[in-house]
Amino acid sequence: MKVFATSQLPGDALARLAQHCELDTWESSGPVPADALHERLQGCDGLLCLLTNCVDQALLDACPALRAVSSMSVGVDHVDVDALTARGIPLGNTPGVLVDTTADLTLGLLLAAARRIPEADRFVRTGRWDSASPWHPDMFVGRDLSGATLGIVGLGAIGQAVARRAVGFGMRLIGWSRTSREVEGVEPVSFDTLLASADFISVNVALTADTRNLLDRAAIARMKPGAVLVNTARGGIVDEQALADALRSGSLFAAGVDVFGREPVEADNPLLDLPNVVLAPHIGSASQRTRERMAALAADNLIAALAGKQMPHCVNPEVYEAP
Repeated sequence: MKVFATSQLPGDALARLAQHCELDTWESSGPVPADALHERLQGCDGLLCLLTNCVDQALLDACPALRAVSSMSVGVDHVDVDALTARGIPLGNTPGVLVDTTADLTLGLLLAAARRIPEADRFVRTGRWDSASPWHPDMFVGRDLSGATLGIVGLGAIGQAVARRAVGFGMRLIGWSRTSREVEGVEPVSFDTLLASADFISVNVALTADTRNLLDRAAIARMKPGAVLVNTARGGIVDEQALADALRSGSLFAAGVDVFGREPVEADNPLLDLPNVVLAPHIGSASQRTRERMAALAADNLIAALAGKQMPHCVNPEVYEAP
């Protein structure tokens, strides 16, 4: 059995996987080009990929031997799940292990955006804090988290972890979820009520057909004036141009963005030239422990599949129910 891994991974995940198969690993530090992925996957039984690798119908058509795919990610919007399911190919992901790490980053972005920390950092580093611009009462005035209302869009595991952290800052919590969820300390409200009432909004839903452009121009226009928006979920959920326009006009105070509609961010992204946006390159899961645990789960999924067993974390478990 042969497996292609599209990247080196932290920890010993690949070493363990190599004990169960012939393992071919992409050695370059850059991403695998689409044509190279097609070529290297020829004759492979399994694929261990990242969220930067597109697994679509064309790839599956070119690689008929493929019988298992495992992605080192929670979200699988880079994979054509229906196409895999139609072929009886299980898809593994890595849920659960990045909940706390992503929630930590969410609060970090909330604080950084609300208190204008990156702006202040640049002010000091560029030598602008001098005798001509000493401390004064209006310098980098931001917003308090304490006493403010946090609206959590999506009350799954990450949304709940964000709620637990926000309690420590003395925030009032309201939340909306596509499915009815009761979370202790979080008042359930309608989506429109959340938009109109929240001083801060944290986006924590998965990207699906239902949530794509959930915060479109109309929804952003309904947000409370002066609110702060943080997105650590997926870029396609928020209309970036509409967000940029609201930030530029002063309708919204600030934003913290870890995920984008196109990654890496393109040079013409409208958020790049705004001082009141804190930007990060999709680092929600970026702690050493979490990334090692994600890699381990991704390897475990493939090891099980290659042994003819059900993946411990399978996105499309119905493939195991087929006759």
